[in-house]
Amino acid sequence: MTKSPALLKHPSAFLPITMSLGALAVVLLYLAVHGPAPQPDEGAAAHIWQLLMAAQVPIVLFFAIRWVPESPRRAVPILVLQIIAGVAAVTPVLLLHW
Repeated sequence: MTKSPALLKHPSAFLPITMSLGALAVVLLYLAVHGPAPQPDEGAAAHIWQLLMAAQVPIVLFFAIRWVPESPRRAVPILVLQIIAGVAAVTPVLLLHW
């Protein structure tokens, strides 16, 4: 019997994590360059953050629908990791009221 590939290698598993980390990087880079003061216009950084966060929702839903029923022991930890990464990307925005 052959060993199945790691579930984290599937795009629906790693893309949301990567997108959340990218969104977090956008916020941190923006803060490093411009500081925490609110801007009159949302700007490109806010739009990129919004796109990255919104685009991962259907991917996470697809992952949950596809993998949790088939292999819950392998899928649920990855789903939790996706949620933690999303919360990490949202936290600085909520704390700074950006």
